[in-house]
Formats: sequence, C-alpha cells, structure tokens
Amino acid sequence: MEPEERIKEEIREISQRRKNTTLDDILRVVSQLEVAHSVKTRPTNHGVLIRIDKQIFHICTHHRGSRQIKPAYVDEFLDAMSELGLFED
Repeated sequence: MEPEERIKEEIREISQRRKNTTLDDILRVVSQLEVAHSVKTRPTNHGVLIRIDKQIFHICTHHRGSRQIKPAYVDEFLDAMSELGLFED
C-alpha cells in the first residue's frame, strides 16, 4: 500500500471512532504528513496548534479524566484533511 493510501486509511479509521480518538492518534497522522506537506505544531496552554500547508486547526486536550479528545476537535482535524484532499465524507 502506498504511503498516502495508508495515511488516508488512518484518517478514515479516526473518522469512524470520533468519540474514541486521542491526541496521539492525530499527531501520528500529522507526523506522517511531514514528508509531503509543510507541517508546524506548537503547544498551547490547553492543547496543540497545528498547521499543515495553509490549514490551521487547534486540538484541545483539556478534557479532564480522559485521554480522548472531544469529537468537535476531531471534526476540525477531519475538515482540514478534507481541504487537503486526504479525506472524503
């Protein structure tokens, strides 16, 4: 399987388990995108600000008692991936 296809498959898996996704899951995909895209990550007080090419989104990890991130932040990630052509609803 091609690297880009593997990345797309991981993104599809994340989309299917929106309520059971961790920041590590998203950062794993983001790190794989560094090969073909300009990627910057910056920690914030409550999460991580991520820029991939011109797509900017924030993942808040301030969800007490759980490693999972809220589905709204997964949706932001999926919207950015959609804009990059890596995810289709």
